[in-house]
Amino acid sequence: MPDASAPSGIPPLGEAAGEREPLAGGLKQRHLTMMGLGGVIGAGLFVGSGAGISVAGPGIALSYLIAGALAMLIMRMLGEMSAAMPASGAFSVHAERALGRWAGFSVGWLYWFMLVVVLAVEATGAAQIAHGWVPAVPQWGWVLLFMVVFTGANLAAVKNFGEFEFWFATLKVTAIVLFLVLSLLAIFGVLPDTEPVGLANLTGQGGFLPRGWSGVISGVLAVVFAFGGLEVVTIAAAESDDPVRAVGRAVRSAVWRIVFFYVGSMLVIVALLPWSKLVPGKSPYVAVLDHIGIPGAALIMNIVVFVALLSALNANLYGASRMVFSLAERGEAPRGLLKVAGRGVPRRAVLASVAFGFVSVLLNLKWPDSVFLYLLNAVGAVLLFVWALIAVSQLRLRRRIEQEAPEKLALRMWAFPYLTWAALAGMAAVLVLMLADATARPQLLWSAGATALVLLIAGVREVRGRSYRR
Repeated sequence: MPDASAPSGIPPLGEAAGEREPLAGGLKQRHLTMMGLGGVIGAGLFVGSGAGISVAGPGIALSYLIAGALAMLIMRMLGEMSAAMPASGAFSVHAERALGRWAGFSVGWLYWFMLVVVLAVEATGAAQIAHGWVPAVPQWGWVLLFMVVFTGANLAAVKNFGEFEFWFATLKVTAIVLFLVLSLLAIFGVLPDTEPVGLANLTGQGGFLPRGWSGVISGVLAVVFAFGGLEVVTIAAAESDDPVRAVGRAVRSAVWRIVFFYVGSMLVIVALLPWSKLVPGKSPYVAVLDHIGIPGAALIMNIVVFVALLSALNANLYGASRMVFSLAERGEAPRGLLKVAGRGVPRRAVLASVAFGFVSVLLNLKWPDSVFLYLLNAVGAVLLFVWALIAVSQLRLRRRIEQEAPEKLALRMWAFPYLTWAALAGMAAVLVLMLADATARPQLLWSAGATALVLLIAGVREVRGRSYRR
């Protein structure tokens, strides 16, 4: 019997869980597993972690542990819903099922907007590195090259995206593992010209928490957004050969290892080097590799960061195109975006996303400190709003799935509903901290304004839709 409470245009849960997307399945289990592992390993870790260390000292390991725990909970919630109801729009579809069309519309467009703006930062950052290697090619030329290459890859077939991400993620994971191994050998004095460091750097320089717990909390604020990107794996699951099993395996294999990579990296960094000597804005990974005598450390990390930026660009273009395609499927975006190529690729959705991406890049190159800065601030806290809607959606959908299709719960959220509520409380705490922090406050206010605008549009559409149905 149809579910009368389900939002219009969305089939009952039992039906949805078994239906297939019109997009072609081409992603393998290895693609999704490596996406889950490498999706959040990016420039925010390799370079941005220096800012977190400067405010928390060795306590940055606890900051990453707290932020990572929050990201793990979000990943588990996403995994539960996506395993039960695979869809190219993932959490946008889940929000629509749980809360109504306004929620699906809002979270879908906010996420799309965030991806195409951040895409410009990644393309520009990669171009700056490449320009340093080959100055003869202007920065805009590198941006154009990257955008054309990855647009072509995303237009050709979904397996091309999967292969790019698989090898990008493999390189990033390999780099982290080698870094941890070399650092541990240096800590124990096994490498040539090194001596055991003991606990001097962890307990000296003001102790393990030189700025107290307030420093740890400030560190959380500095690093929590580095975990953005984990959502793409649940979007991509809809285009795998076995969505239910694939997303479950990807989430299970990724969730603990992500925290291990992040927290482990921070512990070996602050164990090897006095935290007060690490410079914000410069990679602490380079500092460690220089310290233990690895030749060409700066070049090595530049290559890794370059790959991380290209990986994020590729993933964001894919995620944006699938999100806007899903919105079009549900009548929340122009229907013309539903055109699917012979290989099952939503080419118009890809082109629409990359077109706005090009606009964002041009704004970043021309007005990085004015127009583009406002755009970047407008998406600064959007990730938290998206995560909050994911948690609320999971709270409501879990009950419905248990009642209507309990066999679809192939992956379950831990300690439901207590940890879901704990995640919501954690996100609320981060938003309060952003409001209290003079540096982060503009991002929060601009993002809140952008969110309010999208919610207003969604509300107007909802009212007009009801009037039309009458």
